[in-house]
Amino acid sequence: MLAVVPSGSTSAQASSSGARYEGVATCAGSTCHGRSEGNGAVVRQDEIASWQDPSSASGAHSRAYSVLASRRGRQIAETLGLGAATSAPVCLGCHATFVPQGQRGARFHTSDGVGCESCHGAAQGWLQLHYEKAASHASNIRAGLVPLENPQVRAKVCLDCHYGSSDTGQFVTHSMMAAGHPRISFELDLFSSLQQHHDEDADYIRRKPRTDSVRLWAVGQAEAVARATDLFARPGFGMRGMFPEFYFYDCHSCHRQITDGPARRLTFETNPGRPIPFGNPPFNDENIIMLSTVSGTLAPEAGASFSSASLEFHRAMGRDRASAQQAAVTLRERAQALSNALAARSYAGDDTYRVIAAIASKATAPRFTDYAGSVQAVMAVDTLLNALVRERRVTVGAAAGIRANVNRAYAAVAAPETYRPAEFRSALASAAGAIGSLQ
Repeated sequence: MLAVVPSGSTSAQASSSGARYEGVATCAGSTCHGRSEGNGAVVRQDEIASWQDPSSASGAHSRAYSVLASRRGRQIAETLGLGAATSAPVCLGCHATFVPQGQRGARFHTSDGVGCESCHGAAQGWLQLHYEKAASHASNIRAGLVPLENPQVRAKVCLDCHYGSSDTGQFVTHSMMAAGHPRISFELDLFSSLQQHHDEDADYIRRKPRTDSVRLWAVGQAEAVARATDLFARPGFGMRGMFPEFYFYDCHSCHRQITDGPARRLTFETNPGRPIPFGNPPFNDENIIMLSTVSGTLAPEAGASFSSASLEFHRAMGRDRASAQQAAVTLRERAQALSNALAARSYAGDDTYRVIAAIASKATAPRFTDYAGSVQAVMAVDTLLNALVRERRVTVGAAAGIRANVNRAYAAVAAPETYRPAEFRSALASAAGAIGSLQ
């Protein structure tokens, strides 16, 4: 019997056990998080302004609801027969803090988009307590605040929308993408930096641990694989009628240029990490590649069993649905074990350099044959280089000198239609080599 277990989502929306959501307005006072400039003694107090920024990535969550009324949002909803996207549960689960009417406080508005409580949890239990002099981070968590400083918890919360969950409105089907929804991709450390509304100053570090970017990135990769394989194995997710749910597959293995001519022209390269029959659509393994790489570097014992399970998973995809489901369950278990190991280990000064070198190594580079995996790789090198700069192990000037190669790698994956694998691998190797020379 297939051992499918709950995905372990710690979604702030799913885990609040009926608590009331008070709304963004309850956080927006000028003595709380609603100042125009950040100069608070404990927190910056300009968090709402950052969340609402109309032009930067930090304001993406506040804009999530309004995009449903955009031209693209209306077209997708019309194509799928959803009615108005702004009231469709299949859209609101990710584009807003979407909770039952009975859990909405007087100042709660769905139109606020992805509000504070989507990530931090329903505020009823902790709103009045969290700023009291006697309050601590531990007491706030006991009152219902979600401990987002924990990489595993944060990853699970983010993945609910940025990959999918079994909750209502939190799964982007292939039909939605065919109707115009953007492709989903996830990288925890980069996404966290884009959405960071706080400073990790001395006060923060007294209350919470300092963020380690390698740990955050690595745990994010492990949790992404665990979530993907968990959903794939679930009844109602992996199949849609007689067809697979193509959301799980590598988009660009099918969406490639088709040409006729007297000579055969291959439009893809053989990938050593995917032992599947020629011509089969491969599972989207962008996070699997990254997790194989980091585990081989930082958790080799658990990494070896993960790599074996990933190869067996791809082989099973070429056999039958039952085999693929069972292999997905095994791979999920290996990924979750790696998440636990990567979250628990201590990190040394050279770990970042080792991971960057491994991503661009001759062992990993042959797996960068497809757009999605290559995007993950350059995001990883970019975010880890930024971590080295923040930790003052690489100067701003030295990092600027490496940017040309990083930008060349980004240019190779600027669009799936113009993806150039060989040029990408060359640029990534040059960037990683330049970073390694600074060690």
